[in-house]
Amino acid sequence: MAATVPSMRPSDPTHRLTRRRFVAGSVVLPAAVALGCGGEDGGRLGGEASGRRPPAGQATLPATPACEDGDEATVAQTEGPFFIPDSPRRRSLLEPGLEGVALVLTGAVLSTACRPLPGALLDFWQADAAGDYDNAGYRLRGHQLADGRGRFRLETVVPASYAGRTRHLHVRVQPRDGASLTTQIYFPGEPLNARDGLFAEELVMELAGSGARRRGQFDFVLAA
Repeated sequence: MAATVPSMRPSDPTHRLTRRRFVAGSVVLPAAVALGCGGEDGGRLGGEASGRRPPAGQATLPATPACEDGDEATVAQTEGPFFIPDSPRRRSLLEPGLEGVALVLTGAVLSTACRPLPGALLDFWQADAAGDYDNAGYRLRGHQLADGRGRFRLETVVPASYAGRTRHLHVRVQPRDGASLTTQIYFPGEPLNARDGLFAEELVMELAGSGARRRGQFDFVLAA
């Protein structure tokens, strides 16, 4: 049985990467996130995007974040050699047999004028808990649309680091009208952050949780 991703150090609760912060108490997360239970929806998004309320006890999207005008756009980074187009539309990348520490990432897509960008496309791809990418299929790859207030929610696992790279997630964000942003999101407190030539402090997510589950938050700010 493959080893799971080692537990990460808890993040500094005072660490803030943008001036946008979610309204206190707005994030409701499940008591447990079981690997292999959140499957692909093949374009039939659950929760708010499909017009259905999530079942009692499941996570809901955070409220629209409070923010300030004139914030800077999220820094762009290379897509790397592992991007594959036409990923399946789904909010959960979890599937049977997938190992690792569960991660629920939430956030919003906003303009530099602090306006939500509803319907923005977010395409995620990443390494697994062993540091490998699926280059023949779509494991740990998927895209989704932000809801009417620009919010998104992704269920996945914490990726492992690999030769030359610290832990990170890849994402391409495309508003309905405007240029796309390709960037990477990083994890706080990682020993390899300082040795990764691509690492950028402003792209570090806020992270909470312990044991086999993590909760992350990151807002994408587009020059739209």
